[in-house]
Amino acid sequence: MKKNNLILIGMPGSGKSTLGVLLAKYLCMDFIDMDLLIQKKYGQSLQDIIMQNGIDGFLSIENQIMKELVCDNTVISTGGSAVLSKDGMSHLSDMGITVYLEVSFSELEKRLQNLMSRGVVMKKGDTLFDVYQKRLPFYELYADVTIPCGSLSMQECVTAIKEAIKEAVKEL
Repeated sequence: MKKNNLILIGMPGSGKSTLGVLLAKYLCMDFIDMDLLIQKKYGQSLQDIIMQNGIDGFLSIENQIMKELVCDNTVISTGGSAVLSKDGMSHLSDMGITVYLEVSFSELEKRLQNLMSRGVVMKKGDTLFDVYQKRLPFYELYADVTIPCGSLSMQECVTAIKEAIKEAVKEL
């Protein structure tokens, strides 16, 4: 399998979807948003899928769709919870360079005002900080490259990612 894809991971609100489109444009690559892929397959919003299937059911769906993905020369924007699916992330990691879009918790708080309507995977009683703390080690585990992009503009993030993946490709 070719390892010519770019996989974006990070918390909801870190810019995966927005940066993914920009990166695909600048790098002449295709673009896949995993959240949109799930929504299209199930004909429902992420929040509705979570409500209907529960958190574990949604994570199973997300994992299965990640494991089935086949693409080349594509920027893949994962859902924020993708890193909780070991098999799916292993498959994606085999397909390309994984870029963690690192954003501080305080910056995420400013960006995320609509947690429930976004379809964020959160257990009842958990706060955004709980989710952040739980996922952080997984983002770090799967990252080939980490881009601290919380204070950068979208264009600065794109430039930083382009530079970082040039270095990562040299190391592969």
